[in-house]
Amino acid sequence: MTNRNKLAAAVGQLEEHLLWLKEEGTRTIAADPKSLNTAATPAPVSKPWKTDSPKVPSLGKTAAPAFQPLPPPPAPLIADVAAAQTKLAEIARHIAGCEKCVLCRKRTHTVPGQGNPQPEIMFVGEGPGEDEDAQGLAFVGAAGKLLTRMIVRMGLTREQVFIGNIVKCRPPGNRAPLPDEMAACLPYLREQIAILQPKVIICLGGTAVKGLLNNQTGITRLRGQWQKYQGVDVMPTLHPSYLLRGGGEDRARWWEVWNDLVAALRKVGREAPPQKTSAAS
Repeated sequence: MTNRNKLAAAVGQLEEHLLWLKEEGTRTIAADPKSLNTAATPAPVSKPWKTDSPKVPSLGKTAAPAFQPLPPPPAPLIADVAAAQTKLAEIARHIAGCEKCVLCRKRTHTVPGQGNPQPEIMFVGEGPGEDEDAQGLAFVGAAGKLLTRMIVRMGLTREQVFIGNIVKCRPPGNRAPLPDEMAACLPYLREQIAILQPKVIICLGGTAVKGLLNNQTGITRLRGQWQKYQGVDVMPTLHPSYLLRGGGEDRARWWEVWNDLVAALRKVGREAPPQKTSAAS
């Protein structure tokens, strides 16, 4: 890369950073020009995310990531993105007409998953719940809102990742999908992963691990330990619904999940942005 290209890349990153600050409401910036070429050391995180109550976490605003004038990764060709979107849409159409298992009988909508067609990180959960069945979108209920806070705290947006499930139809009463139901639906997920080609897959909960990896180890024992799926690094961690239910009172579990997410970020060459601290933290 020539010096001119490096300068253009740095200016582009600076412009994106300033636009981000503008959206966050920042109107003035005080900076020492000599410090711009030095990577800022992230402040220690006092909590993985702020909480308004013992059960429902609220991340609030996330601090701006430290500006580092590094060239951005090469952008995928538009044609590649368009091809991936076309293939994913084709899979979604097949899912919409699928009748391979009994889950099709009472569904309102199929939930193929959604997000970036070429993500660095992919999240895989268990299956749709009531809200997901009603909207046809993955992780939009209470657990989905918590997952969104986690993704934002990672310095990302839902549009930058892909979110899907082991099964694409809601199991009755939100029960765990049965082995034959997972076996019928897994080919769709495997096709999606082959198209998406994520660098890291984060499995949310034991069912996702059993379905994708055929690993029967309990999630509380397996979480935090890197696995592999077809050459892709897989991080098993606890499901957001667990944190909202049985694990909601155990703050150590929240930290375990956060450490797993940080490990996934580092695997793709990213760091979580520093968290804003306040007297109330």
